[in-house]
Amino acid sequence: QVQLVESGGGLVQAGGSMRLSCAASGRTVTNYPIAWFRQTPGKEREFVAGIAWIGSTKYAVSVRGRFTISRDNAKNTVYLQMNSLRPEDTAVYYCGLDLDAYRSYVPVTGYDFWGQGTQVTVSS
Repeated sequence: QVQLVESGGGLVQAGGSMRLSCAASGRTVTNYPIAWFRQTPGKEREFVAGIAWIGSTKYAVSVRGRFTISRDNAKNTVYLQMNSLRPEDTAVYYCGLDLDAYRSYVPVTGYDFWGQGTQVTVSS
């Protein structure tokens, strides 16, 4: 059974930076797409950024140029570096794992496992 644990959330002022981590256990996730999603109360979970096993990435338009996703295969961990944060980035951030191995692209739906989420709050 795969477990995903997010960390690194907290409170930051607008314009600041934060790095989220998603550590996987129970399975090596090197060969699978992993993505970050976020959710605010009353809204659906939305795709933020994802990375395929070959390193190709995909970003939501709202975060492009500000957020960077990366993975450290040796640590079985994926990171989300968030710069120039805005109040509208406030949300619970989740990482998701797609068990369709060797996808060369990053899907935006259909993820199989989720972490518990980490709260990111950006104050104005």
